[in-house]
Amino acid sequence: MDEASSADTETMKGEGPRARGSGTESVYKALRHEILTMERPPGSPLDETRLSEHFGMSRTPIREALLRLTSEGLVTSLPNRNTIVAVIDFSSLPTYFEALCLMYRVTTRGAAQRAGEACMAEIVRHQEAFAQAVEAQDAFAMIEANREFHVAIAERAGNPYYTTFFARLLDEGRRILRLYYQTFDDRLPRRYVEEHEKIIEAIRSGDVEEADRLSIAHADQIVRQIQDYVARNITAAAKLPNL
Repeated sequence: MDEASSADTETMKGEGPRARGSGTESVYKALRHEILTMERPPGSPLDETRLSEHFGMSRTPIREALLRLTSEGLVTSLPNRNTIVAVIDFSSLPTYFEALCLMYRVTTRGAAQRAGEACMAEIVRHQEAFAQAVEAQDAFAMIEANREFHVAIAERAGNPYYTTFFARLLDEGRRILRLYYQTFDDRLPRRYVEEHEKIIEAIRSGDVEEADRLSIAHADQIVRQIQDYVARNITAAAKLPNL
């Protein structure tokens, strides 16, 4: 075999895994979007055969995407081997909020304690995306940008364990935020944008105490309003499958 033919063979060999990886990624992104936007409600079934037909591909990338979503807590495998969209356990919200508020404080304080411009460009970029999403009343984009904004702050703080844990908490709370944004008809109050801007100012100026104060107020406000929403809409929440 000549050199060119050998190269062609290697290229062909490499295309298979890339195609499978691409298929898995596309299924993962599509399902993740549908789960986070509640198009696939909590408790709804995720049958590999039907998903394979829906996406027009084999069951392998479907299974790989479901495993990835399971690792993120968005999908649950039942003992009978059925797979469903993970339910939202409202009874666990108090402990979830306790951990979330702590991570808001720890990461924001840590970011303010760090001098220089490390990660600031990323923080500002995600804040701009958040502001644009609020203006466009795009709830999914708001949730995505909000997550990236706070993860960037955690990355500036410099503790990878905190970053990983906080990212997981934010991911787990996306559907709760989606339910909450619906109470505004996706018209999020401008104060959320302004609060982010103040947090950026405190971090950039190195004002640790102000950053801490703002993070506490920001987290408390979100938690209080979500708790109020759940309390007001407990009947609607109970209608979600298996809650």
